[in-house]
Amino acid sequence: SLSAQPPRGQVALGDCLVLSCAVATGKGLLSFTWHRDGSGTLLGTGSHLELQHVGDNDSIHYHCQVSDVDSVAESVFLNVTVLGKRDTPVGGDPT
Repeated sequence: SLSAQPPRGQVALGDCLVLSCAVATGKGLLSFTWHRDGSGTLLGTGSHLELQHVGDNDSIHYHCQVSDVDSVAESVFLNVTVLGKRDTPVGGDPT
């Protein structure tokens, strides 16, 4: 299963996005890798992927791949949407 914080993969521009991947069963040590938009480019390893300060180019599909001693499984794709600029707090500094 694949989940995101904030929920539904919607994150404000400049905020942090955390993706989590979990499997029901596996044999031995599990290995997690993260990829975007079907590319083979490795974004990270481990059951969580944290993207700090997301930008417009982070609006894309992500998925994890999990392998054990016998097999490899891929999660469904999660569409991440980066929403417009964060609102400036009242009386706050926009930076």
